[in-house]
Amino acid sequence: MEYIMSIRVVARDHMKPECRDEAFRLIQELIAKTREEPGNISYVYCTDTNDPDYFAMIEDWKDKDALDAHMRSEHFDYYVSRLSQMMAEPSRLEVYEELLK
Repeated sequence: MEYIMSIRVVARDHMKPECRDEAFRLIQELIAKTREEPGNISYVYCTDTNDPDYFAMIEDWKDKDALDAHMRSEHFDYYVSRLSQMMAEPSRLEVYEELLK
């Protein structure tokens, strides 16, 4: 029998170079608000070691309901709408279930 222990999300983005500083400021605000959400275990920002215009948000959530609530939150909508205008290409979102056997 398998048990879902948490939901892990990797959101990969490619930022326009001229938008990097503003995007970083917005991402810091998004992280602070998201870490306060019920069900959030971890929410971190990572940049590619070879190209700082590529980054990933790596997120851990208690369950799918917590992730869904995050994606419906006002602050998520606010920041994603602004950040999407600064991206060189659309985001890639990968969602995984951490399983324990």
